[in-house]
Amino acid sequence: MTQADYPDEAVEQLADLFHLLGDPSRLRIVLACLARPTAVGEIAAALSLSSSLVSHHLRLLRAARIVKAERQGKQVFYAAADAHISTLLATMFEHVAEPTTGMDA
Repeated sequence: MTQADYPDEAVEQLADLFHLLGDPSRLRIVLACLARPTAVGEIAAALSLSSSLVSHHLRLLRAARIVKAERQGKQVFYAAADAHISTLLATMFEHVAEPTTGMDA
């Protein structure tokens, strides 16, 4: 595919997604939601962040369709919005784990 195959709007949306995931706290929050739906308090405790900060990040991530929310009683549980998110992250972790080749110099 060439650059012309990607509409400007899609490129901007993807850049925004990577910008959101470029924040280490937000990335850790998404990673915490991959295995199973997880409550804000549990995410906050696992990452040593305040619940209000986690909630703020989750609002941004939800607006970008990176996570989805499901209310169960008084708690809201968050999970990856779809399989694309977990696949994207798994692929990128594989990429950063690859040894560099001599061609990069």
